[in-house]
Amino acid sequence: MDPAEPDDLAATQEAVVSWYDDNARDLPWRRPGTTAWGVLVSEVMLQQTPVVRVKPAWRSWTSRWPTPADLAAAPTAEVLRAWDRLGYPRRALRLQQCARAVVERHGGIVPTDEESLLALPGVGAYTAAAVAAFAHGRRAVVLDTNVRRVLGRALEGRALPAPSLSRAEQERARTYLPDDAARSVRWNVGLMELGALVCTARAPRCPACPLVGTCAWVLAGRPADEHAHRRRTQTWHGTDRQARGRVMAALRGSDGWTGHDELLRAAADGADPAALPDRSQPGRALASLVADGLVVAGADDRAGWYRLP
Repeated sequence: MDPAEPDDLAATQEAVVSWYDDNARDLPWRRPGTTAWGVLVSEVMLQQTPVVRVKPAWRSWTSRWPTPADLAAAPTAEVLRAWDRLGYPRRALRLQQCARAVVERHGGIVPTDEESLLALPGVGAYTAAAVAAFAHGRRAVVLDTNVRRVLGRALEGRALPAPSLSRAEQERARTYLPDDAARSVRWNVGLMELGALVCTARAPRCPACPLVGTCAWVLAGRPADEHAHRRRTQTWHGTDRQARGRVMAALRGSDGWTGHDELLRAAADGADPAALPDRSQPGRALASLVADGLVVAGADDRAGWYRLP
């Protein structure tokens, strides 16, 4: 599909936008009246966490801390407790740091331009573009995993995008972005939805796709992933991440300080840490949480005790 052909470009845009209008999920952060802060919170929560788990957490979070100022003033321990089991709890710390920066630099108002958004703690290129587009209606190139997969298949015939985003990929996406800001927003969210519901990574439903007639990947016979050898499958059971999660769960359930041995046993899922195949894992998990600022280690008469910040 040649982006230099205006008719092809317009037809592709219309196909995606029309499909989205008919198939969009009713997600709370997409509803009219959602603040820019609510959109930013949703984007952070949705990083590596399924929508079904984010929806109740987002509702609770935005009800409790509806503005950046509310979150900025909250006790960090309560923020981490509220994050609960969304995973990657450093996101909660960064979100609170982001809220404080919005208050200090922008008077509590989420900025509208990508440059200012990028300067906020924990906000990367994707999140800045997404907030600019979905919260402020700006024309921005929004490239998450779903969008990259849809465009890679439809335009280049690639089963899955390369592990790293390239400049050429960014420019291709910019070429297909509608000039009209409002339409560009619908195009972006339409591609995201198409990748989430139809053009999925493992089981794409090609007959249901509005681009199936012109999709380069389908026309090429749906070739295999050329980057398969470079991808890593994330594991969970038995990993340091799982052990860290158990320690955080134990501390979220505590009102104060918790002893070292109790936390090591929690990291080992109640077992004797010395009986684990990797005996050092519980201690390593606890130490990494302290290093990340997610757990506070006591000193002096509190040595050997830990709590949330």
